[in-house]
Amino acid sequence: MSPVPPPAPAETTTWAPDRIPDPHPCLACPQAPVQTLATGNPPPLPIVVLISGSGSNLQALIDGATDGSLPIRIACVIANRGDAYGLERARRAGIGTQVLSHKDFGDRKTFDTALMALIDGFQPGLVVLAGFMRILTPDFVAHYQGRLLNIHPSLLPKYRGLHTHERALAARETEHGATVHFVTAELDGGPAILQARVSVAADDDASRLAARVLVQEHRLYPQVVRWFAQGRLELGPNDLPRLDGQALAEPLRLDLLTPDQLA
Repeated sequence: MSPVPPPAPAETTTWAPDRIPDPHPCLACPQAPVQTLATGNPPPLPIVVLISGSGSNLQALIDGATDGSLPIRIACVIANRGDAYGLERARRAGIGTQVLSHKDFGDRKTFDTALMALIDGFQPGLVVLAGFMRILTPDFVAHYQGRLLNIHPSLLPKYRGLHTHERALAARETEHGATVHFVTAELDGGPAILQARVSVAADDDASRLAARVLVQEHRLYPQVVRWFAQGRLELGPNDLPRLDGQALAEPLRLDLLTPDQLA
């Protein structure tokens, strides 16, 4: 039997500020192939992924969508930088891509308004920030309240912002890690859902520590996206995440999840 050829690379569209399309479903960029689930299961959840860089967490989501372990369809990958390597990852998987450069806009609000219009054209059930290096306006966050996720390389609420690994080493932490959380207007301050922890070795530098945390991120993000796509995770009253109907007063730990939670 001849091998199945890989998907044809998708093209990237770069939008100028005066040419942002009106919101309409699925016309702004090519769609990824729809993954087929077992009969009786709901269709895959359409998601949009925002990136600024290499897109290794995006790759973890692509892999899960491709092998069927994630009930999602990545409708589009949007970058604010044309040189983001994550765009190439998406193209190789046959996923449509868009570039909307923040440098083409006069202020943050105008950029976020255009970005919302672009995202909404794909009618996503979830928007995933995967290394999207932009501080989002309150209007943007409110527009996607309860369906906007981010991953941060620290055990929040510790070390919000940048240079988390260097700061953890400077503080002589014995544990470090990553957190997936719902996004709110407070920078890296949204309700935490799930964390993964790594031990800090005596001879660690920022690079070695970051590499070990990244391995855990690639397990962490797909798990949370899976819960959301299955309809098991939501942002409940008082901004508390709810998993299987139970409020999470504090984030769950990846290494302590039960078989039912991992299902």
